[in-house]
Amino acid sequence: MSDIELSNPGLPGLRLLQLISPNLPTGAFTYSQGLEWAVECGWIQNKTDTRHWLKSILDDSLQTLELPLLVRLFDAVKNNNHSEFQHWTQWLYASRETSELRNEEQQRARALFKVLQQLPDSHDWPQLENWRPSLLCCQLAAYALAAHHWRIPLKDLLMGYTWSWLENTVAAAIKLVPLGQTEGQHLLYQFSTEINAVVEQAIVLEDDAIGTSTPAQAIASSLHETQYSRLFRS
Repeated sequence: MSDIELSNPGLPGLRLLQLISPNLPTGAFTYSQGLEWAVECGWIQNKTDTRHWLKSILDDSLQTLELPLLVRLFDAVKNNNHSEFQHWTQWLYASRETSELRNEEQQRARALFKVLQQLPDSHDWPQLENWRPSLLCCQLAAYALAAHHWRIPLKDLLMGYTWSWLENTVAAAIKLVPLGQTEGQHLLYQFSTEINAVVEQAIVLEDDAIGTSTPAQAIASSLHETQYSRLFRS
C-alpha cells in the first residue's frame, strides 16, 4: 500500500488495510477471473500481455462498473436506504456474464459476510441481519457497509478496493503466465500510478453509463468452466 496515500490515517486506515488484506478469508486468491484460460489458450504469454489484460479490465470494468456501484452502495448505507442498496447489489450480480463469475460474487459475499458477522462488535451493525439477502448477493455490499461502519472515507475505500483487485490478479499472473516476482512488482508499481485517475472517473460516472465491456474476459471465463486442468476456480 506504499503507493496509496490514505486521507484518513489512524484506526479507519487500519480497518481499510484489514478489509483489503490478502489474509482476509474470502478466498480471493482462488479466483483468476478468466486469466487462467487466457494463459492456457495463449492470449497471455508475458508481462506485456498481462499488462494489456489488466489495463482492459481496469478501464472497462473496475472504472465503469464495480467502483461506481461501490459509490452507490456506500451512499445507500450512509442514507440508510435499503431499497437503493438492494437495487445496486442486484445490478452488479446481473452484470456478471458467466456462471463462474456469478458464483464467485456470491461465494465471496458469503465469506465476507461471515467475517463481519463474527467480529466482536457485530451486534452494533443492525444492517448485517436486516440487509442480509443483499449482503449475500455481492461482495461489494459488505465492503460498503463495513467502510461506513468503520468511518473509512469513500475515496480511500475505492482506492483500496482497486489495489486489492490488482494485487490479487497480479499474484494469479505470477503463478499462471508465469511471471517472476520482480515482474509482478513492476506491474503493481506501474498500475499504482493510474489508480487515482480511475477512482476519480468512477466517482463522477452517471447511472446510465454504468456497465462493463470486457468480452475477452467473458469468453475466457465461459471456457474456463470446462477447462480440464485448473488451479483456480474462475
